[in-house]
Order: sequence, then C-alpha cells, then structure tokens
Amino acid sequence: MEGIKVCMFDQYGTLVDMQGGLIEVARPYLASKGWAGSANSFVTWWRRTHYENSMIDALLGKQHIPYRSIGHLSVTQVLRRAGIEHTRAEVEALVESIVRLKPFPEIPAALDKLRSKYQIAVLSNGDPDMLEDAKAYHGLAYDFTISVAEANAFKPHVATYTKAAEILGLRMDEILFVANHEFDCVGAKAAGMRAAFIDRRQRPFAEWPYQPDVIVPNMTALADMLIGG
Repeated sequence: MEGIKVCMFDQYGTLVDMQGGLIEVARPYLASKGWAGSANSFVTWWRRTHYENSMIDALLGKQHIPYRSIGHLSVTQVLRRAGIEHTRAEVEALVESIVRLKPFPEIPAALDKLRSKYQIAVLSNGDPDMLEDAKAYHGLAYDFTISVAEANAFKPHVATYTKAAEILGLRMDEILFVANHEFDCVGAKAAGMRAAFIDRRQRPFAEWPYQPDVIVPNMTALADMLIGG
C-alpha cells in the first residue's frame, strides 16, 4: 500500500447497505400489492436487472443513460416479470428510495480512521444529483464525490476509473479502489488502480488476471490493516 494517496470507494453496496435498505422499502410495497414472493428475491432481481441494463448501456457507446433512467427501466421490467400491477409514480418512488439508504454500521468509524492518513473519494454509478442528495441521509463525509456521468459510461468501463484519476490529478497506482463488488475491483485493477475487495458476502473471487491487492471481510478490517488496530 506504499504510495497510496486516496482511498476511493464504490457507494451503493460498499458504503451504503443497498440490499438491506431496499428490502425494507420493497417489503411493504409488495405486501400492499398482495404479492406473496420474497422481498429479498425481488430486490435481487431488481439489482441484477439494473446491472445488466447498465452494462448494455455502457457497451453501446452512445450517450450515457442516467442511473435513474436505468433504474426506472429495470424496476418496470422486474414488476412486469413478477406480474405486479404498477404505476409510473410507484416505479419512480422505488428508485428514488435509493437516495435515502443508510450506511453499514461500521462505515462511519472506519472512514474516520482512514481519513487520518488518506483522502476519501467516492466513484459511483449514481447520478450527480442523487449522490449529492444522499449525503443528507447517509451522513458520510467525502473529500471528492465523482459520478460516472463524468466519463459517459457505467463502471466497470475503463473510462470511469481513468476519468476519476484525472479529476483527482493522480496516477492510477496512487489510488486504492475499495468495493464490495467483484466487477468493480476487476475494473479498477485492470485500469491500473490498486484494489481492495470487501468480502461481506463471503464469496470466492473468480480467477481473473486482475486480482485485488487486499481481501478483507469488512471496512473495519481494512481500516485496521491500513492504519493499525
């Protein structure tokens, strides 16, 4: 970790508890619709569909579609798959709930500890206004908040990481990218950053040629490793 100047984080799923938070949002909505399925399964479908649609958009090489728009497209797709009658306003409300999600419990203290040595940045697939509005709910302080809209593509497109380094005025290897998602660690590492994988879900990392420099179970362990216990 010598030479690292900035710890850069994915926001949704790494700092903010997206799965747990969206389950709490989806459960009463699904109950109101009389849908007997699992809220966890619904949210998993939602997130996987959103990811797939984001990757389609990134690969098209056209004008970047905003995160919210991909969200509306994806939630509508999943509601139709589940056979749930819905309105456009309901779709928009579900997607907008992402702004109000809270961080994992250990995140504030871990970021404070890391901040004693490193600057803290976020590189997120979220839209710029969503990331700004979310600060009032998650209560986390960043030195830099960067949306992939700056690069006209969703992560893990290489342009997202290189653009972030350009904005910070740093070499790629001066940034440690931290994510709970394998695809994000692979993308950052392939682009030339160093990478830390937060293995919250205890899943083996695939045998990519782009392996993370560090694998830890949570953010507390990362802060303890980099700063000291």
